[in-house]
Amino acid sequence: MYTLAIADRAYSSWSLRGWLLVVRFGLTATVESGRLYTSGLSDLLEHYAPATTVPALRIAGDGPERVVWDSLAIAETLAELHPEAGHWPAEPVARGLARSLAAEMHAGFQSLRTACPMNLRRAYVGFDPSPEVLRDLKRIELLWRVAREAAPNDGPWLFGDYCAADAFFAPVAARIATYDLPVSAENATYVLAHLGDRCFLDWRAAALADPVELERYDLALPELPWPGPLV
Repeated sequence: MYTLAIADRAYSSWSLRGWLLVVRFGLTATVESGRLYTSGLSDLLEHYAPATTVPALRIAGDGPERVVWDSLAIAETLAELHPEAGHWPAEPVARGLARSLAAEMHAGFQSLRTACPMNLRRAYVGFDPSPEVLRDLKRIELLWRVAREAAPNDGPWLFGDYCAADAFFAPVAARIATYDLPVSAENATYVLAHLGDRCFLDWRAAALADPVELERYDLALPELPWPGPLV
């Protein structure tokens, strides 16, 4: 029923989000991958027209085949098709807040994205975050705290059960680990929940099995074994 287009697992944060929105919620998809910065990715996406970015989801079944691209659109579409999967919290206030957090992650935090691209192969020591990156981190920590206050729970996830908002922040957790970014002890626990999650571990294992490394993502800094100083 579903075919999902992604790019390199080690580096494509949007691909990780799209994949988690399927697999982490008990759904299945055939995965097709194209290499970043090559014609292979654009060639792949020709089969997902009019999408020109990953993730892109092709849906086949009853009725005409259709394509949904952009992770927010994928989240909402899957939530409509599979209301039992729990992409969003059931309680209306928490659901609205979860959607707001996902949307802000989707549209914002450009300083963090630019300075700290996702790289699941590395855990650096000595990265010096800029004031702009620290400002993004402060905002993210505020959002995580607001979520936990709105939906108190004893589990590791923002709104009790894992939801789409957590999927959107999974690459942020990876960035915090890769670049040893400063977070509170409470939020370090949230980061480690992501890094130890079964689906995240499966994704990273597949990333490490890919023999092609993109050197443009590497920094000339000392390294520790993943996930670095958080452990």
